[in-house]
Amino acid sequence: MKHLLCQACLGLGLLAGIGSAICFILGISFAPILLIFFFTLLALGFQGHAILKGFSYTLFIFAASTYAFTFPENLVSYQGFPLKKLVTPLLVLTMFGMGIHMNLTRFVEIVKSPKPIFAGIFCHYLIMPGIGLLLAMSTDLPPEIAAGIILVGCSPSGMASNVMAFISGGNLALSVTVTAISTLLAPLFTPLLMKILANQLVPIDFWDMFWHITEIVIFPVLAGLVYNQYAYGKQKWLDELLPILSMASIIFIVALTVSAGHQALMSIGWLLIVLVLIHNIAGYFFGYRISKWMGINEQDSRTIAFEVGLQNAGLASGIAAKMGYIATMGLVPGIFGSMQNITASILANWWGRKK
Repeated sequence: MKHLLCQACLGLGLLAGIGSAICFILGISFAPILLIFFFTLLALGFQGHAILKGFSYTLFIFAASTYAFTFPENLVSYQGFPLKKLVTPLLVLTMFGMGIHMNLTRFVEIVKSPKPIFAGIFCHYLIMPGIGLLLAMSTDLPPEIAAGIILVGCSPSGMASNVMAFISGGNLALSVTVTAISTLLAPLFTPLLMKILANQLVPIDFWDMFWHITEIVIFPVLAGLVYNQYAYGKQKWLDELLPILSMASIIFIVALTVSAGHQALMSIGWLLIVLVLIHNIAGYFFGYRISKWMGINEQDSRTIAFEVGLQNAGLASGIAAKMGYIATMGLVPGIFGSMQNITASILANWWGRKK
């Protein structure tokens, strides 16, 4: 039954995509609505195919982004409540969801081989901020947008890296450990790097950013660790629901940033997409090559590539929103989050066939 429903969604999705293309060519305003249906139905249809399933999350992000770009006014407020105020609580929920999947026993095992961990953390907080700075300085972007590129580079590893490491045949335990450590280091490293690299673009208050990241990262992650130790597995419905809520939260945050940055996207959208792709792919490339140069094995090198190239775009959006720059600085992580899921899925599936 599920297979038939997925096939039906794929068929309807393709029809919606064709309809959207025809409407776009003919100049009919219904094109964006059909495009939203195209992405949503494809995302549902992909759930029935093992190879394509990993792209569903990305397609949902595209559907939400298309809706936010087409109807930005719908995501400004609800009955007088500013929706951007939901960014921080949604991030707290996401970080808690990350924490419940951390296992202290697994950390103890993996830290017995510290070299790959050090390589992952070192490459992550060196390569991505450096490339972000080069891209920001090599273009004539508005200062707040340029600062957003650097902010993405200074953010910790994205949670999607764990899934991608698994699909690619990488070292899942190493991936979870590097993601966790880079996240726990974020309250110190992110504001410090932003102060050094981006203070000339926008004013950076180190301590304000430090405490904000601590509130939305450290406390929820620690709460998740406690849940993992004492409650995980006792309420299976909750254990299954939390990852879904975490993904839905990130999708909604991306939609909010696209909505807020609608005007900026209209003027520099394509340039921003190109810069984001360069940033993201360069992270994979240098993370992998430097790991191999350090004598790290193939499995761990693939893992480090994802740990370097994939960023916690949701956290970057939250920081930008807290600083009052969700429509400008926050726009970059919104686009980065969408693009990185596509590139990571392609790379992970390609490597996965070469296990």
